[in-house]
Amino acid sequence: MSTTTASATAPDADHRTNTVKKPDPARARRRRRLSQWGFIAPAVIFMVLFFGYPLVRNVLMSFQEYSPSTFFDGKAPFNGTDNWSKVFQDDLFGKALWHTVVFTIGSLIGQFGIGLALAVFFTKRFPLNGVLRSLILLPWLVPMVVSGVVWRRILDQDTGVLNSFLDTFGLGGATPWLTSPGMALFSVIVVNIWIGIPFNMVILYGGLQEVPKELYEAASLDGASAWRTFRSITLPLLKPVITVVLVLGFMSTVKILDLILALTDGGPADSTQTLGTLTYQNSFVQLDFGAGAVVGNVLILISAVFAVFYLRANRSEGK
Repeated sequence: MSTTTASATAPDADHRTNTVKKPDPARARRRRRLSQWGFIAPAVIFMVLFFGYPLVRNVLMSFQEYSPSTFFDGKAPFNGTDNWSKVFQDDLFGKALWHTVVFTIGSLIGQFGIGLALAVFFTKRFPLNGVLRSLILLPWLVPMVVSGVVWRRILDQDTGVLNSFLDTFGLGGATPWLTSPGMALFSVIVVNIWIGIPFNMVILYGGLQEVPKELYEAASLDGASAWRTFRSITLPLLKPVITVVLVLGFMSTVKILDLILALTDGGPADSTQTLGTLTYQNSFVQLDFGAGAVVGNVLILISAVFAVFYLRANRSEGK
């Protein structure tokens, strides 16, 4: 009797074992894909809401007659390319574009050159090295508007500290640093260089710490000069860091607004008017939001073109 029962239950156990469901590969892939999207969804939503939507609205606004009354009645009629034609035919746009080029290139050269020199200097060990590096960071930590207001007082033609200092040594104490059309843009560039030096120095100093010391020792044994060592070892190994510094510097410099407004407000005689300040003037002074959107789109296009060249350069280096 017991033998019969055992033999009868054995097939049932085998049947239950064979009916256990195997995991579905397709369902596992779907779950893994959903979990991946769950991680990146917050970033995608953030980008769409705070970058994508404003960008689309700015492009649409450049083709609309957008005025202060639009905020009340919601009417912004489509006017084609009228805003674009008005901006491109304005002589001030050409001046602002040229000033933006000069301001950006001058600032990048000054910030990078002095920042690299200081980074190399601070790789040497000497007393108070860390203290001095910390003090140099102060211009970068101060808000740009505050820096602009302070430098406006320093560069004031009549009561500024700089002219008073120069007058003490008989070097001319009445230079119109911010009130002369020929000097204002140069003065603004110098102030922006002063602000940007700490950022360049910190990033480049960090890159220099990654250069193997053995290479410098080998170059010294081979009798290479300091300049040859710098040109053949330091610069090539520092190239990725230099690229990052220049790209970030370009992105932050080409759109600067607050510093110029605090120093000169785009004057005198529009000599420091850039694309950033022109966007502000059109949108919030003249209340011509369509024209302001056009200039803003030009700034976005310039940044996008620069980003494309940067990505292609990195891709070619990787190959």
